[in-house]
Amino acid sequence: QVQLVESGGGLVQAGGSLKLSCAASGRTFSNYAMGWFRQAPGKERGFVALISWNDGYTYYEDSVKGRFTISRDNAKNTVYLQMSSLKPEDTAVYYCGAGRVASVQWDEYDYWGQGTQVTVSS
Repeated sequence: QVQLVESGGGLVQAGGSLKLSCAASGRTFSNYAMGWFRQAPGKERGFVALISWNDGYTYYEDSVKGRFTISRDNAKNTVYLQMSSLKPEDTAVYYCGAGRVASVQWDEYDYWGQGTQVTVSS
């Protein structure tokens, strides 16, 4: 089992920044690919960013490229999502997931956190 706890969400004005954290405990964190997904009201959970478990490979959804950065610190069992130039359409609950495969599909991930709300005001 892997337990994930997200933090760092909040209310921010458009153009602002937030840094989300996802702290992991349980099985060896460094063996898992990590992904960030988000879900807005009335919408399905959608891919935001991922990072591989071994070589630091990252991949982003098109709308966040150049604005968001995913990173991980295996010594701290934590993955981060630095979000800049935030837009109202970024408003959603953000979830981190851990899985054996780095995937843009949410159902490829085995473990999930409880989510953290990000609200961007215009």
